[in-house]
Amino acid sequence: MTQYPPLKLYNTESRALENVYPSDGEVVRIYTCGPTVYNYAHIGNFRTYVFEDLLRRTIKFFGMKVCQVMNLTDVDDKTIKGAIERKVTLGEYTAPFKEAFFEDLKLLGIEPVEAYPQAIDYIPSMIELIQTLMEKGIAYRGQDGSIYFSIQKFPSYGRLSHLRLDELKIGASERISDEYDKENAADFVLWKSYDSERDGEIYWDSPFGLGRPGWHIECSAMALKILGPNIDIHAGGVDNIFPHHENEIAQSECCLSERFARIWVHAEHLVVDHKKMSKSAGNFYTLRDLLQRGYTGRQVRLALLSTHYRSQLNFTFQGLDATGSSLERLGDFIVRLESISDKNNYGRTQELLKQAEEKFISSLAEDLNISASLGSLFDLVRALHSLMDEKQVGQVEASEALEFLRRIDRVLGFLFTDIVEETPFELQELLAKRNEARADKNWPLADECRQLILERGYIIEDSPQGSRLKKVAKL
Repeated sequence: MTQYPPLKLYNTESRALENVYPSDGEVVRIYTCGPTVYNYAHIGNFRTYVFEDLLRRTIKFFGMKVCQVMNLTDVDDKTIKGAIERKVTLGEYTAPFKEAFFEDLKLLGIEPVEAYPQAIDYIPSMIELIQTLMEKGIAYRGQDGSIYFSIQKFPSYGRLSHLRLDELKIGASERISDEYDKENAADFVLWKSYDSERDGEIYWDSPFGLGRPGWHIECSAMALKILGPNIDIHAGGVDNIFPHHENEIAQSECCLSERFARIWVHAEHLVVDHKKMSKSAGNFYTLRDLLQRGYTGRQVRLALLSTHYRSQLNFTFQGLDATGSSLERLGDFIVRLESISDKNNYGRTQELLKQAEEKFISSLAEDLNISASLGSLFDLVRALHSLMDEKQVGQVEASEALEFLRRIDRVLGFLFTDIVEETPFELQELLAKRNEARADKNWPLADECRQLILERGYIIEDSPQGSRLKKVAKL
């Protein structure tokens, strides 16, 4: 039985590696900040979601159970503005973006989590938290009628982002924006009083008057309602550290009088060709943009996965092409193992598999060092290819190697994804038609089908196990 070392993560708050374990003795509870569903999520968002999927899969791989929550922010300045501009309800406006988000998760091989709460469904819970803060004298009504959190009432404010409250410039409490500069904090809004020009017909009633919740209180309400206090891991992108996660800590712990989350982990930014991704710069991409260029979800997953989550990821199309080549090599390797029929046992693979597994696991254990884990995989591929060239791998050994690959794919999520699913259906039909024509010795029709497949960027590989389509690598 495989012995697993302790799984350690870098805690943004403590600035140290800390062991992952279920504080309740049973399930590791994880809260992850999901998308604001006002548009399609971009590849920078998915860098974080793929990292969180790696985290989830790794915890399970290490033998622990997981309960993960990922919220959908559907009550927000951007969603309300979009609904008003299109003259539709908030639900009608956000629905297609929610649907697209789940489609994208599936294409990227991101496992479904246990709960996807929507902010619109938890407004009563948000109101309860705000009432508690009002009763404790920590929240107050501003001149505009909105309810604000007084950060001066929470002495440890800034402990996550490592900013000192006495060094911050404290802005006016009437500032109603959910976000602010790192050097210029403000009492943040918990409940935004109704503004007919800004909010149209989108508002809720509350003890504080008509209005809607602020962004920060939404996550606290959903996290506490579903997971309770002392969450094991709270994850997100580095852009969430301040002010969003800082404010979550403040408002939650003032309500609870106990710890909100034990370990905070954050994924670094994604940049494109070393530049910040933005629509104005023409380097802004959604997953759909990449699929339209002929890339697959597996390619994008590997590209987003292969850089350590605490390092900035530089996205390039050359790098994306390289992941395609890597996936082809891995696919060819798996096919080669599956085709071995030699009954002999040469005894030369066991030690290689053991070394690869030990390095794969030990690298993951040290703050999800996926680059080193992938390195152990490709080292194994090269070594086994050499043995297969020497005809020193038998059927039993090949089966053991395949079983190892299936085991680590529980973490990676791209090795055994059905290649047929990513090949256009009409090309699969052409392949079947070509094979039927060959069986009937109808060579002109078989050649015609092969040519049509080639024009679509695929070649046919025939083997004793059958035929498959393989995408031609981009030049």
